[in-house]
Amino acid sequence: MPEKKLKEFDARRVEILNVDGSIDKNLMPKLSDDDIKKLYENMVLTRVFDDKCVKLQRQGRLGTFASSLGQEASVIGSAFATRKDDWLVPNFRENGAFIIKGYPMDMLIQYWAGDERGMRCPANLNILPIAIPVATQNLHAVGLAMSFKLKKEDKIAMAYMGDGATSEGDFHEAMNFAGVFKLPVVFIIQNNQYAISLPRKKQTASLTLSQKAIAYGFEGIQVDGNDVFAVYKAVKDAADNARNGNGPTLIECETYRIENHTTSDDYTKYRTKEEVEEWKKKDPVLRLEKYMLSKNLLNEKYKNDVLKNAMKEVDEAVKMAEMNKPADVDDIINYVFEEPTKNQIEQLEKLKELLK
Repeated sequence: MPEKKLKEFDARRVEILNVDGSIDKNLMPKLSDDDIKKLYENMVLTRVFDDKCVKLQRQGRLGTFASSLGQEASVIGSAFATRKDDWLVPNFRENGAFIIKGYPMDMLIQYWAGDERGMRCPANLNILPIAIPVATQNLHAVGLAMSFKLKKEDKIAMAYMGDGATSEGDFHEAMNFAGVFKLPVVFIIQNNQYAISLPRKKQTASLTLSQKAIAYGFEGIQVDGNDVFAVYKAVKDAADNARNGNGPTLIECETYRIENHTTSDDYTKYRTKEEVEEWKKKDPVLRLEKYMLSKNLLNEKYKNDVLKNAMKEVDEAVKMAEMNKPADVDDIINYVFEEPTKNQIEQLEKLKELLK
């Protein structure tokens, strides 16, 4: 039997904002000057929050923390493209999505300090708790999307993940289910080039991660993940598509993690300084600043005020988080079963004796 050469799968790539701050006017989405400033201010706020949390972890005031330095455009641009009643289903690198949606920063800090009460989402926000297990949140997003379809609700679910999640079974099960039932869900892959120390090229033989959607019967799009306008446009279009009953979309945001995978990692063991410096030239915040300068939306005073306000806001959130009283020791067993078991009660009594 003659050998047949498989065709390369095509997946669209969207780029709008260039490194020099210029744009493709034909693709530029409708965003007001206030919208662009809000994107910028939240990207800066996310970066300041991130920097503060890394420092707090080094001081022993937070637990292990996952930085999003360099990925602000992917996080902020995507979350900004959703509506208030849509649901966000985060991984562990989406603090910026929480922030732009109005989640209290002190509660985020409380969570990263090891207090699960920080993930008790306020009633007016539709955000699921941070998912530490890789890829499991995709199934939760699909479940939400199925409920929206059954109830005929005009909502979407948006699931975030890293590139490493595409090697997990939960990712493929979620994609398959979403495709079969044409569910209103958007999958966001933050392809930051490494799953901890494993480089993207060893993660999969696919030319892109976005083309994986083809096997499940829906569109996959790759975007420049450091281009906040491209991310916003891709997600906005995908969300509109889902609301119109056309099913899911997979969006691969090609970006880069400037910091360590988490504060327990050392990236110098598996990547070069030169590689990191090369990606820093594509910095999403600096790129947006260049565009805003060209449109007279940014000057030194505004830039300094944004940074100053962000630092003040984050410092106040830290103070609030550290004023929280410790959780009740009974919480250890209160939320495991409907009624505590005999063994749990005995263990709790022993623990209370030790704590006296």
